[in-house]
Formats: sequence, C-alpha cells, structure tokens
Amino acid sequence: MHTVWLYAGVLGYLLGSVPFGYLLGRLRGVDVRRHGSGATGATNVARTLGLGPALLTVALDALKGFLAAYLGLRLGGEWGYAAAGLGAVLGHSWPAWLGFRGGKSVATGAGALLVLHPAAVGVAVLVAAAFIVPTRYVSLGSIAGTLALASWIAATAPLPHKLTAAIAGAIVLWRHRGNVQRLLAGTERRFGERAA
Repeated sequence: MHTVWLYAGVLGYLLGSVPFGYLLGRLRGVDVRRHGSGATGATNVARTLGLGPALLTVALDALKGFLAAYLGLRLGGEWGYAAAGLGAVLGHSWPAWLGFRGGKSVATGAGALLVLHPAAVGVAVLVAAAFIVPTRYVSLGSIAGTLALASWIAATAPLPHKLTAAIAGAIVLWRHRGNVQRLLAGTERRFGERAA
C-alpha cells in the first residue's frame, strides 16, 4: 500500500506541475516569469495578461489539484488522497519543467481539498474575498483564506486530511513570505495594477 501512496504522490506532482499560467502566456508570446512577481500563478497572469487569462488559470490550476487528489483517493484511499494532493501542491510551486520556479499553489491546494471538503473550501473563498474586495490585496486574501481552510480541516477532518491541509498551507504561506514583507512595507501591488 505504501508503494501505491508513492505512486499517488508522483502522479499528483506530475499533474500539479503542468504550468497553465506559463502556457497561457506563451500562447500570447509572453513569458510570465519575466514580468511582475515572476510567478506562474493567476495573480501574476492577471497583472501580465489581464483578467480573462487569469480566471482561466485559476480554473485550470484548481482542476489539476482536484484531479490529482481524486485519482489519489481512488488509487490509495485517504492516504493516497493526501499524497496526491501534496504532490500537486509541490508540483505547482516547484515544477521540474520550469527550473522549479512555479506559482504559490493557492488554487491548486484548494482544488485538491475541494474533493472531500467543499464546505471548507467555500468558507475559505468567502474569507479570502472579505479581505480582497476592500483592500485589493490578493496576497492578503490568499493568506487569510489559507489559514481559514487549514484551521477548519485541522479541527474537523481525519489525520491524512489534516496533514495535507497543514503542509499545503505551510507551503502557501512560505511562498507568500515576500508578499508579507511588501504588505508590511506598504509596497505590495493591489489587484488591477499591471506588471512592469
């Protein structure tokens, strides 16, 4: 069974590492890694390419997380779900195909947890929106939503789910450390500001 969990983790990594934001940029002749924050996620895509490609990036990144976790669940039960979900988060943040330079895994992690925790993800989205709408700081909403989601699952879910949410949440927060510094310094970009 442990071998199955390993396979689930590798499958999750491969799915998670599909760089949709980067690929959508390339379709327009733009390498999003050379603009804005340099990340391949939806926020940088929005700043670089606009709202439409950013929304598509969110949907595709969430879908790959969902698909990875679902297949992991089918392959190896709850521990397969945990391994594949974490694999997807790792793949999105550190894709081998792009020199291990990816996004921050907010949508991918949420997509993975959506498989078994739709209510928790829904609440996290509302918490994120409550911070993003008045401030226009996507990073602040992402951090708040991540903390809400991880806390909910830590309080209510079985151990494999707790570990997935805790480790994925820690990765998301670590990936936002630069944003936290800019928020504290008052230099963080607001949503809608175009990348240089």
